[in-house]
Amino acid sequence: MKIDEIIENFELLDDWEDRYKYLIELGDQLEPFPAEKQDAAHKVQGCVSQVWIDSEATEGNDPVIHYRGTSDAHIVRGLIAVTLSLFSGRKASEIVETDQQAIFDQLGLAEHITPQRSNGLRAMVQRVKDIAAASLAA
Repeated sequence: MKIDEIIENFELLDDWEDRYKYLIELGDQLEPFPAEKQDAAHKVQGCVSQVWIDSEATEGNDPVIHYRGTSDAHIVRGLIAVTLSLFSGRKASEIVETDQQAIFDQLGLAEHITPQRSNGLRAMVQRVKDIAAASLAA
């Protein structure tokens, strides 16, 4: 799902209980994550929950990167879905330059997720951006 669709759907939901349910639904729609990649190399440090992110990039100086991820926590899987909808399928240079905070503020995430989940969300975004930066440097 594209980030614009997620933003529209969030705006249609009046209360945060419904938005949490929607986040869980988004997490349930993530593509399957291979069990063999749920390892230390793919684990995102800084998350209270278990979070793993993997990527594939096209060839070239500014590759298009596709991400996938998973978590053992339902709401966190939803936050992964939001993060991946924002970054996956874009050029590495765009990923590095994206101001995710503006999108997260528009969704109201900062006010409605726990500080631990906020830290985990920042760690996920940093991991995604680090992958993109590394692909540009390669």
